[in-house]
Amino acid sequence: MIKDLRILIVEPSPERVREIVDALSKAGWSDVKAVAQISALERTVRDFAPDIVLIDLANPDRDMLEHISHATETSKRAVALFVDQTDEDLTQAALSAGVSAYVVDGLKMDRIKSVLQTAIARFKMMRQMQSELDAAKQALEDRKTIDRAKGILMRQRNLSEDEAYKLLRKTAMGQNRKVIDVAHALVTAADLLS
Repeated sequence: MIKDLRILIVEPSPERVREIVDALSKAGWSDVKAVAQISALERTVRDFAPDIVLIDLANPDRDMLEHISHATETSKRAVALFVDQTDEDLTQAALSAGVSAYVVDGLKMDRIKSVLQTAIARFKMMRQMQSELDAAKQALEDRKTIDRAKGILMRQRNLSEDEAYKLLRKTAMGQNRKVIDVAHALVTAADLLS
């Protein structure tokens, strides 16, 4: 089980909040805060810094989903959204907004633990995938920059591709820098001089 979670509940009904807090307590989670209004979400998220935000709504709309996504910073924390009813467009909008769990047919206390665990697991998986995608994109950009720098050296110094890369690497080691940093500097200088 995931221990020591900071959980923020968004629920207007005080009785419902008590039920949710009791269910969370039975599941082993006690660091819980509740707000009654969506309008207080952004400030409370900033002040409380929850690991997961649990939102119980009857009928959300696209604007509300966008507000929730922005206010909860779905790239930084899991969000479990419980709704009474939905349609295909709203479901897709919720997933596009970064909601980790989108549960239709409302919040049932007997499944709160499993839903939150699933939301957190999905959030971690999505964050890992995004991190890997960002790293791959950066590696591709770095490769393009290094290739451009090699091309500049090949033209300016009449070097082969292998010789140009060796010169980049030798310069980087001599300056105690990364090859990509030397390549960036070379490309930037060449752009300024052209």
